[in-house]
Amino acid sequence: MNLSQITPLVLAYNEAPNIAACLRALDWAREIVVVDSVSTDETVELARAFANVRIVERTFDTHSAQWNFGLRETGINTPWVLSLDADYRPTPALLDEIRRLEPPADVSAYEVPFTYCVFGRPLRGSVYGPVAALFRRERAEYVQDGHTQRLRLLGGSFAPLTGRMLHDDRKSLGRWLQSQDRYMQLEARLLVERPPGQLGWADRLRRSIVLAPGLMFVYCLLVKGALLDGWPGWYYAFQRLMAELLLSLKMIEARLRGDRE
Repeated sequence: MNLSQITPLVLAYNEAPNIAACLRALDWAREIVVVDSVSTDETVELARAFANVRIVERTFDTHSAQWNFGLRETGINTPWVLSLDADYRPTPALLDEIRRLEPPADVSAYEVPFTYCVFGRPLRGSVYGPVAALFRRERAEYVQDGHTQRLRLLGGSFAPLTGRMLHDDRKSLGRWLQSQDRYMQLEARLLVERPPGQLGWADRLRRSIVLAPGLMFVYCLLVKGALLDGWPGWYYAFQRLMAELLLSLKMIEARLRGDRE
């Protein structure tokens, strides 16, 4: 696949610690579209330093609406889109694999595996699964799924890639906690309102409230190998523990409020 057929689409909000590194990894693109959610830090100023970047501002409402705005309302006209958060970095191996692609007509999207990094150090494993990041623009749309979004195809199928994307968030721990508080509010609402039969086994476990945090901590340390990654691994395991604790608290809060109504 010729990389000129692809437009990277980046979502950003107060991503000054991340945006420059993300855009440098996209220097192959003729144009990068950054949908900025009206940042109040230096995100836009840093992005404008890249000649191939076009910035479109839109006030954030939901992740799915923001992504769909980027796909449909920003003037992207290439057949393929590579969607990225501002803390993503495509690796050279991933780009080489994309260059070699000859997509069959029935393949509409490619799922990309991730390597999670802590302060630039890659971990052996994480709970971050593959994401459909490369797709045919006219055959895809986003739908909201809990705190985040999911790509839905309007035709065709998904296929896997083996080249990896780096997830390397350099924002402060305070920012991470603020984001998790907001994300877990949405995730708790989904888990409480959706019938258990429509949930996967992991989300059914999270509905139990008391089991998920401790199991997540052990899973990251032992199964995903964070114990062997030194302090970055401990940092990641404690992050996931904190996220699950926040989710459990949000779910308890939702149930208590429901009891009072």
